[in-house]
Amino acid sequence: MSLLTGLREHSLVVADTGDLDAIKRYQPQDATTNPSLILKAFELPRYQEMIDKVIAESRPKESGPSRIVDQLSVAIGEKIANVIPGRISTEVSAHLSFDTQASIRKAYELIEHYEKLGINRNRVLIKLASTWEGIRAAERLEREGINCNLTLLFSDAQAQACFDAGVYLISPFVGRVSDWYQKTTGKQFTPAEDPGVLFVKGICEKAAAGRYDTVVMGASFRTTDQVLALSGCHRLTISPALLEQLDSLEGEVTPSIQPQSVTHKASTPLSEAAFRWQHNQDAMANEMLADGIRRFASDQQTLESLITQRLAARA
Repeated sequence: MSLLTGLREHSLVVADTGDLDAIKRYQPQDATTNPSLILKAFELPRYQEMIDKVIAESRPKESGPSRIVDQLSVAIGEKIANVIPGRISTEVSAHLSFDTQASIRKAYELIEHYEKLGINRNRVLIKLASTWEGIRAAERLEREGINCNLTLLFSDAQAQACFDAGVYLISPFVGRVSDWYQKTTGKQFTPAEDPGVLFVKGICEKAAAGRYDTVVMGASFRTTDQVLALSGCHRLTISPALLEQLDSLEGEVTPSIQPQSVTHKASTPLSEAAFRWQHNQDAMANEMLADGIRRFASDQQTLESLITQRLAARA
């Protein structure tokens, strides 16, 4: 039995890619994308006809480059949704990470685009950065039946605030947490002591201890060892390269996380002040959240520039 097959017995596998070929090959339940992955898809030959079609059908005076990026993201998302049984995550622009109302409006627009293409909102997760403002937007959207995926999650405070808000799914990052600690300490960690793995394990235990309905999905993996060390986590979103490695290796997979054994503990919902203070006390989380928002915003800007170039070429 392949390690990928064994992993699927304990965790739901999600594809961390916008590449349809990879999604069809590994048949994940869900798929999750972000501006960086959409940018990669923008460069693939198979997507050029779709991109040209989206741009051709846009109205430049009404739909600026940022709105065309949304339309392109949804067009790619629709194709992905048609080949997976579960949900597709689609991201609200990182530029809106500190604006609750603008994030809510953008979520409405994305859902409207999907529904015009025949994709029901229950097949979509709106992806938001785990800022205080992003979490508040998710809280409102969840009450309205629009499920959310809170990304760029690096601290216990972010996770707790998402639990308090009733967020459908959170994506705590593994690899970026480990990267920070390796760079800071100069130490190479074994899977058993990997800071990113331990962080996500802790989030899974907190979800179980509080009996929260929020789904925990480990994200941002660097190695198959990190993936296997989180077997038993609700969901794991994995890149095609790591999916291929897991599929090519034989072996048994045992669950590393068994949250059902955790004792129930009640907790008081975090206030905004408590959230900001606790998150502020975590140097890694502060740096990684800010860096992640900047990276996604940069990729969004690159996409908008490429679209502007294509619009100019059509003029």
